[in-house]
Amino acid sequence: MSHAKDSITAEEENQIMDALDVWLSKEVAPHVRELEHEDIYPTEIVQQMKEMGLFSLMYAAKHGGLGFSASSYTKVITRLSETWMSLAGVINTHMMLGQLIQRFGTEEQQERFLPRLAQAELHGALCLTEPDAGTDLQGIKTHARREGDAYILNGSKMWVTNGVHGSLYAILTKTDLDAHPAHKGMTMFLAEKGQGFNVDGKLKKLGYRGVESAALSFDDFKLSADRLLGGIEGQGLQHAMGGLELGRINVAARAVGVAKAAMNDAVRYAQERTTFGKPICEHQSIQIKLADMATNVEASRLLVEQAASKYDKGERCDMEAGMAKLFASEAALENATEAMRVHGGYGYSKEFNVERYYRDAPLMCIGEGTNELQRLLIAKQLVKRSPI
Repeated sequence: MSHAKDSITAEEENQIMDALDVWLSKEVAPHVRELEHEDIYPTEIVQQMKEMGLFSLMYAAKHGGLGFSASSYTKVITRLSETWMSLAGVINTHMMLGQLIQRFGTEEQQERFLPRLAQAELHGALCLTEPDAGTDLQGIKTHARREGDAYILNGSKMWVTNGVHGSLYAILTKTDLDAHPAHKGMTMFLAEKGQGFNVDGKLKKLGYRGVESAALSFDDFKLSADRLLGGIEGQGLQHAMGGLELGRINVAARAVGVAKAAMNDAVRYAQERTTFGKPICEHQSIQIKLADMATNVEASRLLVEQAASKYDKGERCDMEAGMAKLFASEAALENATEAMRVHGGYGYSKEFNVERYYRDAPLMCIGEGTNELQRLLIAKQLVKRSPI
């Protein structure tokens, strides 16, 4: 079954991208450096994003959304990330939560939450990672105990994007601590804030600043049984993995944006800066760097397009999403480093954007599953798809 519903036309997509470009140049770019350096949540920008419909992109038209396919959505994410990668994070978990409910939620859950998410009345977040469990989600300790028509949650979560400003959270728990294998006892819940739901603070980070990554904890946090995603226990890990397909495509699209921004800045500076009587873009050593950076951008973009296309068709795309995420994130890190070298001492200065790319890029190598994990997943799928 295809994930893309009520998709927009190519003409509509172009109009939206043109409007996005104008907004980014006028309303976002002039403020990024101050907000990012001071780690200030961009409240006014996020409100404008809601008014523009950016929180509605992949929600179906019947729920009040814009009906973007993943292929169209990744173009928006890349464009946002060229200006400020953090903004893409603000809407990514919101979109992932909507896809989880759309794909796995009960009819009642879809009717209750999807229209409110599509209209940005609710702001979505995912609670997967814990202090002692990241890549190995089966190692989580947050648990939910059934009591009559309710569940009582206890535990903690880390690195929750939109953790402070969110209002609807998908929380991965264990409902059976003794299950073997562990994933059979894992269950996902949909929760709004309430008594026992604690926002413990915003984590300080090297990059990906402005948008918050929060620590949350649950102390006898009570949820009604109808908040169990899909209405069946034991499906939580499958739900999380399904959401991470889109998440990894999103991270790859973000990485393309950062890689392209680093390349563009390097190309511009290489034409402005002169040494030994000529622009440095005429020096062979700089030309080699620029050529590699451009190749990184285009190869990454094509891998993202392939993964998004498979996602839209409803085909299994964990290998393709992993490839896109792996290659694009490493490309972003390489481009950011090379852009800094092209800029020389100025690349190390906070007066230029290059140092931000250098701090933002490592996140994409870690987020939504480390690149080491991606390599393992790709290899396993490669062998599975190529039996002898």
